[in-house]
Amino acid sequence: MKIALIGYGKMGKELEKAALSRGHEIVCIIDVDNQEDFESEAFKSADVAIEFTNPMVAYNNYMKAFKAGVKLVSGSTGWMAEHGEEIKKLCTEGGKTLFWSSNFSLGVAIFSAVNKHLAKIMNQFPAYDVTMSETHHIHKMDAPSGTAITLAEGILENMNRKDKWVKGTLLAPDGTVSGTDACASNELPIDSIREGEVFGIHTIRYESDVDSISITHDAKNRGGFVLGAILAAEYTAQHEGYLGMSDLFPFLNE
Repeated sequence: MKIALIGYGKMGKELEKAALSRGHEIVCIIDVDNQEDFESEAFKSADVAIEFTNPMVAYNNYMKAFKAGVKLVSGSTGWMAEHGEEIKKLCTEGGKTLFWSSNFSLGVAIFSAVNKHLAKIMNQFPAYDVTMSETHHIHKMDAPSGTAITLAEGILENMNRKDKWVKGTLLAPDGTVSGTDACASNELPIDSIREGEVFGIHTIRYESDVDSISITHDAKNRGGFVLGAILAAEYTAQHEGYLGMSDLFPFLNE
């Protein structure tokens, strides 16, 4: 399979190694200093492009890839609120293809399934209130994380007493705290922490007056994200439309 990489930071370099190890060919690498290569024959020859950048440029990268007629896999977050519906429509009605996930880790996919199942159970026990926290490295620009939002949406789908998530507190790298944990009873707060080089920790906590129940996913390195993104690219090469982890892993639909 011919793969183009959009973004050549730490994640891009790990993706390159993993793709080559699985017998794929890297035909084009696009970073900040060679944006004109979106129009190159090398980029257009790719079966799939894998994009890991940041919220400010992800949308424009999608549009350039779509214009070139290249299918896209992306793990960039922070663009969905402003451009989500437009991108989905381009894929469902406009013939474009995007496999998007806030997190490509197999472990997170399993964790997400557990999260939804637990929410279904806890829906029967209103004495328990639910909160969430996520911790990431100091370079992460968006808060809460895209993974936290996806997990929160999984809870909202399965818990009648919660109908929206809200930003809780944000502990910045310099130690300052902004935001608040105060929220309405129908809201699910997500607290964010930015420290060190943490790859990603997500904790969901149910608490009552008598006890608490918590589940946590703690990423040890980028390996899970990288393998998942390559698996998604292999899947996307054979499929079309607006795709996600529930297409790659059907157990997420159970």
